[in-house]
Amino acid sequence: MTTPRPEASSDAATPPTARPRRRRPWVTVIATTMIAVWVLIALLWTRLAPCDPQAQDLTARFLPPGGGHLLGTDQFGRDTLSRLMAGAGTVLLVAPLATALALVAGTTLGLLAGTVGRWLDEIIMRFLDAVLVFPAIVATIICVAMLGHSATAVVLVVGSSFVPLVTRSVRAATLVERRKPYAEAALLQGEALWSLMVRELLPNVVGTVLVEATSRLGDAIFAVATLSFLGLGQPPGSPDWGTSVSDNRAWLQNAPWTVLAPALAIASLVICVALISDDVRARWDSR
Repeated sequence: MTTPRPEASSDAATPPTARPRRRRPWVTVIATTMIAVWVLIALLWTRLAPCDPQAQDLTARFLPPGGGHLLGTDQFGRDTLSRLMAGAGTVLLVAPLATALALVAGTTLGLLAGTVGRWLDEIIMRFLDAVLVFPAIVATIICVAMLGHSATAVVLVVGSSFVPLVTRSVRAATLVERRKPYAEAALLQGEALWSLMVRELLPNVVGTVLVEATSRLGDAIFAVATLSFLGLGQPPGSPDWGTSVSDNRAWLQNAPWTVLAPALAIASLVICVALISDDVRARWDSR
């Protein structure tokens, strides 16, 4: 007589579910602290900088870090630490403004496309799809070259380049919320579309907006630095980080500190923002 085969357990038959992201609060605290330090430096650099960032001393060219210059000097004898502090203000002003522009425009378009639907959704999304096909960096360089080298032009161009990405994310979240009973009930009660978007849908997609805000901020910091490196941001000789990397790259072998200091500053900001973005996404996904 054959023995009956044991039945497979229900756990084995159930497909494994994706594990929730592990949150590491201490990482977020360190990243937030680092960003706060850079913000304070950008606000108070005139008091904290040991020297005038534009003061030249040709007798002190390419001094290595140490002594009276903690981060050394560049080809004109300018203090690298002072220039690093002075350059923080540009990226920490332009990048957040560009991110804010992308969020406002993208959230508005995403809510409209996801709520109104039909022909408006098609017009908005097909236009944004056409924009996304064109290489972002090429479009950004062309637009900045046309508008001129100014902080306002960089804000407009960088912010506009992120609008399609924000719009797509907000539209997807809005479509999910739009089909829920509370949204249908609001329409049946005669609530206007603008009221439905602002009072009902927007509070429920705010998590998506926050995730996009942190994600796009890191992208904006890198984009602003890239434009400055290519000579399309701040003018040559300014203490802007991207410009400093571009101006000193010819001296990388002889005076690497002139390039490494601003490059590491850019990297620290981008990495810290990415860590905060990952934590925000984990918090929202765990709700």
